[in-house]
Amino acid sequence: MGGMVVVDIRQEITIQYTKMMARNNLKRHTLLLLWIIFKRLGFLTPDNTETDSSSDMHFLTLSMDKFLSNMEREKPIRFTEKQLGIATDNYSTLLGSGGFGEVYKGNLSDGTTVGVKILRGNSDKRIEEQFMAEVGTIGKIHHLNLVQLYGFCFERDLRALVYEYMANGSLDRYLFRKKKTLGYEKLYAIAVGTARGIAYLHEDCKQRIIHYDIKPGNILLDSNFNPKVADFGLAKLCSRENTHITMTGGRGTPGYAAPELWLPFPVTHKCDVYSFGMLLFEIIGRRRNLDINLPESQEWFPVWVWKRFGAGDLAELMTACGIEEGHN
Repeated sequence: MGGMVVVDIRQEITIQYTKMMARNNLKRHTLLLLWIIFKRLGFLTPDNTETDSSSDMHFLTLSMDKFLSNMEREKPIRFTEKQLGIATDNYSTLLGSGGFGEVYKGNLSDGTTVGVKILRGNSDKRIEEQFMAEVGTIGKIHHLNLVQLYGFCFERDLRALVYEYMANGSLDRYLFRKKKTLGYEKLYAIAVGTARGIAYLHEDCKQRIIHYDIKPGNILLDSNFNPKVADFGLAKLCSRENTHITMTGGRGTPGYAAPELWLPFPVTHKCDVYSFGMLLFEIIGRRRNLDINLPESQEWFPVWVWKRFGAGDLAELMTACGIEEGHN
């Protein structure tokens, strides 16, 4: 009973003290003195909720900071032109270039190494189409065999995409050089990984994604030569119900693009399968499908392979491709 009275007295004193503070009827030093006395007597004990809240915040700061930062990175970050200028040291290290523009090496403030792709085009409309195609597709998905989009910049003087850094560049630099540095075991793993990435786009995304430009130059390799499908500038989202898409113009790269992409007929996601088949020929042959420096019968590799296969003459194929008997 006595304890309850003490609690009631403390509550009453606290209420009255708060009212005095609000009315400011006492001078500042008097209020400060009262506050010290009440604090010593235990009348102004901090609220448990406030203490718990502060403790929770301290816990989150220590334990969750890295996790929350990683979660934030799950969605593309919008960078400024100034930030990318700093990250790339004013675009001092060129990684590669093509019809889309240039790619520069950069380092983000957290130490992450990235590739910064500067979009170029013959019109603002074309740049916007490429920008929306890439961010609208690869910016929403994650897969081991798809290059990850970290962020982007869209300002008056700079349209750029920030991707994960791929230390070994694109597959074409290894397939078509005179000195072959990749064995067939590694090439097999690259082919399988690429197929998994394409299958994910076609079968496992909420909306099917058609890439339209599968080729060695768009297969990037990380430091362990794991393949990742890249360059979604021509990609398109489509519903699973609407399997056929009407094209407004040709897409893809000649030699890899399916024939129907250049005809006035609807196309399906199988055009990527055709392109992957052309890629497989080049992986197996470790040569370009069209090579005018070879004898005429071997110029167009897929046709030559088909004829040798039909004739049952696989030995000549294996010799021409440098395939040893152990890989049979």
